[in-house]
Amino acid sequence: MNDSLLSLVTFIPTFAALILVIFLRGEDEMAQRNAKRVALTATVITFLVSIFVLAGFDPSDTGFQFVEERDWLMGLKYKLGVDGISILFVMLTTFIMPLVIWASWDVKVRVKEYMIAFLLLETLMLGVFMALDLVLFYLFFEAGLIPMFLIIGIWGGANRIYASFKFFLYTFLGSVLMLVAMIAMFVDAGTTDIPTLMTHQFASGTMKVMGITVIGGMQTLMFLAFFASFAVKMPMWPVHTWLPDAHVQAPTAGSVVLAAILLKMGGYGFLRFSLPMFPIGAEVLTPLVLWMSAIAIVYTSLVALVQEDMKKLIAYSSVAHMGYVTMGIFAANQQGIDGAIFQMISHGFISGALFLCVGVIYDRMHTREIDAYGGLVNRMPAYALIFMFFTMANVGLPGTSGFVGEFLTLMGVFQVNTWVALIATSGVILSAAYALWLYRRVVMGDLIKESLKTISDMTSREKMIFAPLVAMTLILGVYPSLVTDIIGPSVENLISNYDTALAQGASASQTASH
Repeated sequence: MNDSLLSLVTFIPTFAALILVIFLRGEDEMAQRNAKRVALTATVITFLVSIFVLAGFDPSDTGFQFVEERDWLMGLKYKLGVDGISILFVMLTTFIMPLVIWASWDVKVRVKEYMIAFLLLETLMLGVFMALDLVLFYLFFEAGLIPMFLIIGIWGGANRIYASFKFFLYTFLGSVLMLVAMIAMFVDAGTTDIPTLMTHQFASGTMKVMGITVIGGMQTLMFLAFFASFAVKMPMWPVHTWLPDAHVQAPTAGSVVLAAILLKMGGYGFLRFSLPMFPIGAEVLTPLVLWMSAIAIVYTSLVALVQEDMKKLIAYSSVAHMGYVTMGIFAANQQGIDGAIFQMISHGFISGALFLCVGVIYDRMHTREIDAYGGLVNRMPAYALIFMFFTMANVGLPGTSGFVGEFLTLMGVFQVNTWVALIATSGVILSAAYALWLYRRVVMGDLIKESLKTISDMTSREKMIFAPLVAMTLILGVYPSLVTDIIGPSVENLISNYDTALAQGASASQTASH
């Protein structure tokens, strides 16, 4: 059983999607309800099976576990596995997806197709975090664009076609360079096996390209090619502009998946490829990445302050929070990387919950304009409480998971570059400004607007969707070791390999200069 557990987790949603395609006919209410039930059951089963993976995982083993390897296509391997860095992203995905399906219970248009899109998306996202072969990783990474493109383009808002094409083109064009780099890696190393490539030393001598001297040579060029793809996916400033449009136009469930899981693929890519495979290139470009991250935190926080649309404000907030993640990763020390992974997991719960909060009132009023609301606490006390909790978590209130990630990343960055840490810390104050400003305008004050006087509080289904998100945000805030104990040994191993590769690179360049 263990030798095919990961495949089982990955493909249960696809199997459910096939059941919907083959056996479900018609668009009547009964067919719609059955589609929702099949999708919810499949995502819950996927989560339960993934718990077996977590239960059998040994954090002290820094290698890949539950590895499956089979011959696949023209000498390529179908190879899956998880380590301390990827296991939690797998758990985050399987945890969020049942909540996403449950939050979509009110969808009325093309329900079967909607559920199929989300089920296929889950398989593709899980594949990204488990793939141990370059080609397999690329297929999962790129194919995930298709269901998300359809979710935004079919079930999105008024400007959905523009937003879906912008999302697709930005993320696809970024990945074309990554494909070129992957081909170069295969030519150089003679394999597409990711664990083997992590120990392979790519050329890092200074070279000239079109008359420009490239320090770090081949490694720097490959790093830049991968960086183009992962920076768009994260998304980093200045290639972040697709995200607010995609969030605003996507249906609530689409926004939750986008914020909670899809953005994390960029950070995961940096940890799986950029640092271990191109350490010299990463070292050369670390100052650039750190400053880009610091600018992202301050700039997008200021942009968030002037937004009139709730979803857009939270989208810009996501870009700012991802700035802490890239800073932590490229600090390349234990606190920095621990903090970056923690921040990604925590952001999955908090940001997903904030988009669900917007969805709750959007379902009732059909507008996301901040000015359309005010005084909701008078009619929706339960909603006001949950929205306040996640607003505080987003700000980084101690006792919530939002605090731990930011604190650790800032500690890590402070050891590397004090000025970047100083500027990034100002983002904490700015995040409090825009988050509390949003909360005050939507929830606090007198209930003046006539249209809001009959608004109803959250249903029991809505409360039950938020319950696990509240629980995880609190548990990780109070007991962060749940995450750090699992990721710690793998991160330590990553850093020691990174430092060793840098030392070898430095001695090789000294030898060459003599």
